Amino acid sequence: MHKFAHILRLGLKELTSLRHDSVLLLFLFYAFTVAIYMPAAGSVIGVHNASVAIVDEDQSALSRQLAQALQPPEFQTPVLLPYAQLDQVMDSGQYTFVINIPARFQTDLLAARQPAIQVNVDATAMSQAFMGAGYIGRIFQRELQAYGGQSDAASKAPVQLTTRALFNTNLEGGWFLAVIQIVNNVTILAIILTGTALLREREHGTLDHLLVLPLTAMEIMLAKIWSNLLVVVLCTWLSLEVVVKGALGVPLSGSMSLFLLVTAVYLFASTALGIFLATLARSTPQFGLLAIPVIIPMLLLSGGSTPLDSMPQWLQWVMQGSPSTHFVSLSAAILFRDAGLSVVWPDLLALTAIGLLFFVIALARFRKSLAS
Repeated sequence: MHKFAHILRLGLKELTSLRHDSVLLLFLFYAFTVAIYMPAAGSVIGVHNASVAIVDEDQSALSRQLAQALQPPEFQTPVLLPYAQLDQVMDSGQYTFVINIPARFQTDLLAARQPAIQVNVDATAMSQAFMGAGYIGRIFQRELQAYGGQSDAASKAPVQLTTRALFNTNLEGGWFLAVIQIVNNVTILAIILTGTALLREREHGTLDHLLVLPLTAMEIMLAKIWSNLLVVVLCTWLSLEVVVKGALGVPLSGSMSLFLLVTAVYLFASTALGIFLATLARSTPQFGLLAIPVIIPMLLLSGGSTPLDSMPQWLQWVMQGSPSTHFVSLSAAILFRDAGLSVVWPDLLALTAIGLLFFVIALARFRKSLAS
């Protein structure tokens, strides 16, 4: 019973220290509000509001039909340009796409002479150039098939493909990005908060005071874990309710309590990792250098930024040992697909096992560092 009381009081000490750290509190507020809202609301995956200009040398009904086919929200209303300004607007970067429809295009098409449309792309606009050119190609192909009377033949094809997007019918990239931002921020804070808290106590001499008390290394570790776990879980819940569901309007259909439980398990693993890194470092700057090559792969290779299936097979197996990989999978399954415990238990079990392993390793290293 005394051990539980020690862990509780040490954890309260950590919370009191956090309450008086205005810089860290401001960073917590930023990480779970602005850092979630701005990427999700401002970053668009795909073509959106791309600028288009058309040089219409044909001046036919078909050329006007092609221009009208490029509509918002993917494209801005096309601007008609004279041919003499084509090079000028491309050099100045005024438009992402400049389409040149040659003279006698409609006549040549009806005569089966296979005329060509020139699509000039400003490739410096990398986020939209490649996908936008594909969009324009498919839109024009559809319009030309309809104009040539091939739409009826296509509708009578023996096999037709019907695509349905589940859980995100409008393919809103910001929905998934908001949750991934929370996962990334939880990862960063879990490692940074516990690591810097331990090093700050060592640099200020507070850790030496704790060692003269009847406390064990496990009690000190568990106190740091539960206090930081409580803060980050509370911030995660508020961010999901206020920012993701409220400000961004993302319909999270899954169980919030199950997700917060998974977050707590993930924090148990990540904070143990942060303590382990802090025992290897002798100062806060050194801890920062050690944390960078650990945090970056956890963020980039966990399946949030790049699908896990797109990675080499050996890297997929390596990332199974990272708690962030399982946390990303659990987050998407619970929040978007409303998966229950009967579905996600394998990932949850793997996450728990990794957390216990990290805790045991960190505890052994922490005891060794205290003895030295």
